[in-house]
Amino acid sequence: MSKHLKRLAAPRALHVHRKERVWTAKSAPGPHPLERSIPLALALRDYLGLCDTYKEANRIIANGEAIVDGAPRRDHKYALGLMDVLSIPSLKKDYRVLFNQRGKLTLVPIASKDAGWKLCRIENKTMLKGKKTQLNMHDGRNILADKDEYSTGDVVKLSFKDKKISEVIKFEKGIVSLIIGGSHIGEIADITDIEAIASSKSNLAKMKGTSEFSTLQEYVFPIGKTKPIIALPEVKVQ
Repeated sequence: MSKHLKRLAAPRALHVHRKERVWTAKSAPGPHPLERSIPLALALRDYLGLCDTYKEANRIIANGEAIVDGAPRRDHKYALGLMDVLSIPSLKKDYRVLFNQRGKLTLVPIASKDAGWKLCRIENKTMLKGKKTQLNMHDGRNILADKDEYSTGDVVKLSFKDKKISEVIKFEKGIVSLIIGGSHIGEIADITDIEAIASSKSNLAKMKGTSEFSTLQEYVFPIGKTKPIIALPEVKVQ
C-alpha cells in the first residue's frame, strides 16, 4: 500500500484544494477508513489554519498539543473520523468531526463542556463469558456491558474520562438522525419507519426532514430523541 496520496486522488470527503499542490497527507490505518477520515496534521494546517506548513503541524502534534477523544495523539497521520473530538488545550478550543450537507468532513466548534464525550454507534455485538456483552463501535473501540440491553444501530453517549455510557439513543421511529452516506448525506431527519429486508441486503429507513426519502440503515446515525444533542455544522447560504 502506498504511503503517498495525490490531491487529485484524495477522498471526496476531504475538504482540500485539488490543484493547489500535488501531494496531500494520507491517513494512517486506524479507527476510521481512509475515505472517511482527516489526517491530524491536515486538520491543524488546512482546516483550522493553526500553522502554515506541514512541518509546523508535526511539531504541534509531537508536543502533545492535539488531544483526540481525551488522549494526546503524536502521529501526524492519525485518522480523525465521524464524531471524534479534537481539542487544543493551549487555545481552549474544541471541535467535533461531522459531515456537512456537501458530504465533506468538517470540524464543528463545540463548548468545552461537550468536549468530554462523543456519540458512538453500535455496529455489532459479541457475547462473552460471564454473560457480558461486548459492543463493537463505529470508531473501532469495544465496550463491555453487563446487560444485553443494546441493539445494533443504537447510539451511546460515551464519556472519555471513565469510559462509561451515560445515555442511549435507540434506532427506532421518531428519533432525530444524521445521514452519513448516500445522496442525502449531511441532512438531519426523523425516522418515520424501518423496513426490514429479508435478505443479505441492508434494512431501509424511511426519513422525513426537509423532504421525505428512504435510505439504508447503515447511513442513519441517531443523534437525539427529540432534538440533536450535538452542535451541527452551520449552513452557509451563497
